Amino acid sequence: MSAMSNPVGWFEIYVSDMARARAFYEGVFQRSLSPLPGPPGAQLEMFMFPGEMNQPGCVGALVRSGMRGPSPEGALIYFSCADCAQEAERASRHGGAVLMPKTSIGDYGQIAIVRDSEGNTIGLHSAA
Repeated sequence: MSAMSNPVGWFEIYVSDMARARAFYEGVFQRSLSPLPGPPGAQLEMFMFPGEMNQPGCVGALVRSGMRGPSPEGALIYFSCADCAQEAERASRHGGAVLMPKTSIGDYGQIAIVRDSEGNTIGLHSAA
């Protein structure tokens, strides 16, 4: 890893009900997720967020697997948004809950924290 590259290259959000989770994330972020084949023989289902692997930021997927399940604890992934208040409001309309409404973080913009349809906690970040 070069000193200038982003340290995170991939993320996975674990879910128990893929249809419900896809509906939540597609509704909140207004983007379609694509099926992603897993490793041969793996007992898992994956749907990838749209993105470009060679662009700044990180690409990832929803994953339904017997190895891990959703949890409100652990790592917190922040999704970039134009206005995090809009995505937070859509989260509550799509089976989630707003845990912290849009809040200033000074020079770094605004954040909101929501619970998804599966019980995971995610962050939303916007410049304004």
